[in-house]
Amino acid sequence: MQTTTPFLRPIQAADNATMAKIVREVMTAYGAVGEGFSIMDPEVDDLHGNYQDEKSLYLVLEHEGQVVGGGGIAPLANGDPNVCELKKMYFLPAVRGMGMGKKLVGDLLLAAKERGYATCYLETLERMKEAQQLYQKMGFEKLCGSMGNTGHCGCDAFYAKKL
Repeated sequence: MQTTTPFLRPIQAADNATMAKIVREVMTAYGAVGEGFSIMDPEVDDLHGNYQDEKSLYLVLEHEGQVVGGGGIAPLANGDPNVCELKKMYFLPAVRGMGMGKKLVGDLLLAAKERGYATCYLETLERMKEAQQLYQKMGFEKLCGSMGNTGHCGCDAFYAKKL
């Protein structure tokens, strides 16, 4: 059986259902369900459509012909226009630890800088230890509280990185 190297590409409309399923599966695995969590965001069902403006980008991770994760950047809701948010970054367990999270974050940070952002912000959960380790390795600094108003009151860990 030949395996292919995972790669990142811009999301396509045909990826919406798969990515929505991945977001819901990962969030549920971490107990992040219900109001106050991104699992409830309407954009989950149309990530492609919600990341098409010039200030946004959503990339999916494809491995062996299947979409297995993704993540994006978009303007921070109700926040400073110079700040973007790293959003909806989720990978299926089978592809974690392959270095693709680092690649995805690196590509998104570069895209954020190219789009004129000065800072990249993110929200996560304390119990998502692996994600926090990645963000810290990528130069994100932990914040005392949230920026903007994303509506994700269920999140309890906040990070930002100057670009």
